[in-house]
Amino acid sequence: MSLTHDTQTDVQDRAILVSLVTDQIKRTGIDPELSLQELVQLAETAGVEVVDVLRQNKETPDSRWFIGKGKVEELRMAADGLGANTAIFDQELSGAQVRNLEEALDLKIIDRTQLILDIFAGRAKTREGIIQVELAQLSYLLPRLSGHGKNLSRLGGGIGTRGPGESKLETDRRHIRGRITELKRQLDDVVKTRELHRERRRKSGAVQVALVGYTNAGKSTLLKQLTDADVYIENQLFATLDPTSRVLQLPAGKEVVLTDTVGFIQNLPHDLVASFRATLEEVNEANLVLHVVDASSPMREEQMEVVDSILQELGAAGKPRVVLFNKSDLCQPEQLEMLPSGRGYLKISAFNPDDLARVTGLIADELAGDTLVFRIPGDRGDLSSLLYRVGEVQDTQYEENDVLYSVRLNKEDYEKWGYKLAEFVVQQD
Repeated sequence: MSLTHDTQTDVQDRAILVSLVTDQIKRTGIDPELSLQELVQLAETAGVEVVDVLRQNKETPDSRWFIGKGKVEELRMAADGLGANTAIFDQELSGAQVRNLEEALDLKIIDRTQLILDIFAGRAKTREGIIQVELAQLSYLLPRLSGHGKNLSRLGGGIGTRGPGESKLETDRRHIRGRITELKRQLDDVVKTRELHRERRRKSGAVQVALVGYTNAGKSTLLKQLTDADVYIENQLFATLDPTSRVLQLPAGKEVVLTDTVGFIQNLPHDLVASFRATLEEVNEANLVLHVVDASSPMREEQMEVVDSILQELGAAGKPRVVLFNKSDLCQPEQLEMLPSGRGYLKISAFNPDDLARVTGLIADELAGDTLVFRIPGDRGDLSSLLYRVGEVQDTQYEENDVLYSVRLNKEDYEKWGYKLAEFVVQQD
């Protein structure tokens, strides 16, 4: 089913975007205009034609109409005049509000959460991703079935109807709950498989580096440029859903596993975070987190706060972290001067070879620790191989039947593998 066309009537989604600014939103410090700009990007990513934007200021949302009866009438007239068939709200709506707005406006009513879920549904490719998205959509829509039933049956395809589809959403709640239970069981099986892969990586001594950041910050581009990975690159929100891991060789020859993760966004639906937790928890396994930031974005500070908040929720806030201010080629000199600098920060363009070399050098520096000298018997090739996997071998000397290795090894890796290596340490700088 096309994301932007009804397969029966072949009508593209033409939408008016609606933003309600309440006193509570003002207190959060989030700029409603920047949030609205992001909603425009989300709509365009979903293939929607945005024909107008409507703003409303109220102390609190209207329980029945959300934006108030008068503003609903203004929205109806605008939709009639512009030929719009959809209204997309920048805040989350209740099922009753959707039903009331739908009946008053004769439009498809979508909120920000549903739009994000819809984009995810269009992007999910792996079995895990498809399960995660459907689980999030059903969890979100279950309490809202009474508000969406007529909407879906009347308007058919287009945004807001991907994934589970009309037939599932029009069945009774017991069937939906049963489907949610089944999806959770399937996801548990996938999670167990993922955990086996993680355990295998741990036993092999693989060092893991995770790319995290706001959606469209350039994580996938950076992964591709650093590792020649065959990944989907597009200037769109949520171009990447499924985590991709590739081997990255550092300057001294040591190899690490570099993993790209799904991008974050403000007001990321709770159900989506819950469903994608198994994927996002790849970050918890990382020895180092690279926080990729779009340095050219006017919402840079807010986006960084969103990433910090989600990492906190995942329990990964304490991980060693480096901030990469990406897209420096799109910044004015004065913009770059305002960015933090020093240890833990780097200003780069993913398309600049010199910057890529600086990134790999920084990763090596961050992962490196003390220099230790190991005396390894010549017949213990397994230990020699382990040193090359988990550390940076800087020098080797041969003495009779032994080999002396000078190795830079970080504390975390030594704690993990010290039980195999401790008796062979002869010197520590």
